[in-house]
Amino acid sequence: MARADSEGITRPCQARPLARCEISRYPFRMAKILVTVDERLLERIDKEARRRGVSRSAYLSELASREVEAHPGPGRRTSAQRALARLDQLFGDHLQEEDATIAVRRERDAH
Repeated sequence: MARADSEGITRPCQARPLARCEISRYPFRMAKILVTVDERLLERIDKEARRRGVSRSAYLSELASREVEAHPGPGRRTSAQRALARLDQLFGDHLQEEDATIAVRRERDAH
């Protein structure tokens, strides 16, 4: 695989744990990854991908995307966002530009 750098020169992608390469037929950046799975599971994945008429990568991407969206984490809940906004209101006027370690030590030593 190759990609064009900032000067428009096409260079091969470097091997690294998560290689980001420009792949001409895709409309956005794609990452290539290496995943180890049980052979029997891989056979089932391939069978389902064929049944759907998509590539293995497309099928696994769809599954991963669905799983990530199904478990968005606590920070995306409306109640958590309201709580964080309230904290910003409470402490927004009292922000101090100092090192947190120094502030904790000063508070500790004051008592």
